[in-house]
Formats: sequence, C-alpha cells, structure tokens
Amino acid sequence: MKVVAFNGSPKVNGNTRQAIDIVAAELKKEGIEVEVIHVGNKIIRGCLACGQCRVKLDDRCIIKDDNYVNEWIQKMKEADGVILGSPVHYSAIAGTMKSFLDRAFYVMGGSSMLRNKVGASIVAVRRSGGIPTFNQLNNFLNYCELTMPTSNYWNVIHGTAPGDIEQDEEGKQIMRVLGKNMAYLLKLVENGKGKIESPELEPKTYTHFVR
Repeated sequence: MKVVAFNGSPKVNGNTRQAIDIVAAELKKEGIEVEVIHVGNKIIRGCLACGQCRVKLDDRCIIKDDNYVNEWIQKMKEADGVILGSPVHYSAIAGTMKSFLDRAFYVMGGSSMLRNKVGASIVAVRRSGGIPTFNQLNNFLNYCELTMPTSNYWNVIHGTAPGDIEQDEEGKQIMRVLGKNMAYLLKLVENGKGKIESPELEPKTYTHFVR
C-alpha cells in the first residue's frame, strides 16, 4: 500500500514536513510506503472556474503552465491514502496549497477517483488558527468521500521556527496516534476489498439557491 503526502509549507523541512514525517514513520512501521511532495514552494495559479475538467472528464486540469498539478492528481489517484499538510497563514490554508487543492479536488470530485480511499489532514501553527485550517483541509477530504482516521485530539502541532515542534510533546503524540490509526484503517480497507461491497455511488445532485 502507498500514501502520498502533500507538504503545503513554503519551507522544505519546516514544522509541517516534520509533522508529516512523524505520521509517515508510523505508516512505514506497518509496511506502508509514503511519498512526500513539496507543494508550498511551487508557483500554482488558482482555479479558473472554467468547468472544463467536468466536461472532458479526463482527470486533468486544463491549465498547462504548472503541469505538476496534474502529475500530483494522478499520484493521488494511484495511492491508497492521502495526507494534506499545511501551515497556518492568517488562520487559513497556505495560499499555494489552497490553489492546488481547489483545482485538484474539483477535478477529482467530478470523477470520484478518491472515493473510499483513506485521507488525513495535519496542521502546523505558531499560536492560533490551527483548528480553522484543519477544518478547511478536512472539507476537501469530505467532498471526495474519503474515509478519515482520527487521533486523540485535533491534528494540530505547534512551533514557530523549524524544529520547534520537538517541544510539543502532545502534538507529537497526536501525530503518532494519527499515523497508527491511519495504518489500521488502510489495512481494514485493503482487507475488505472483494469481501465487503462498497456503497453504491450516487450521481451528484446540484442545487442553486436563487430567489
């Protein structure tokens, strides 16, 4: 099995990446491969709201200038699990990560390619805004019907400079427990294939609230 993790921080080895590594260490103990992709240092434009991905249904965004977005979408499609990691910027997801998620999940929501995979969100924060950012990341996972593992608290770890999270003992435990629970859930899903039938996929209903 394989999990692909996305580091939404501009820093290649900042607290977000180090939190991902704590979760990844527990997954690797269970024989699960983890690939970490650095999103936060890339130039990624926002969604154009053109709707072409819903017309073409080829699991690709029409924007070609930053084609690594489409490469990452395919990696999520092939993986068994997904981790979304972001620092907090003004009580929200980091901008580059948000642009990537807006485009990727709009594409994937149209095809339901992530449905019933396992997905988790993690947040690194200096002081405040961790829970709002955690909830925002979870919105993407919920939208595409991923199954979400839990920890013994919300998946937020604290630190300012890279490495500060080493002083957050509770935060590190949260990440370890998350990794263990994610590995457990991944194995449950894998062992259930061919034995437990997946719920029938319902076509998406769209409602417009125009008065």
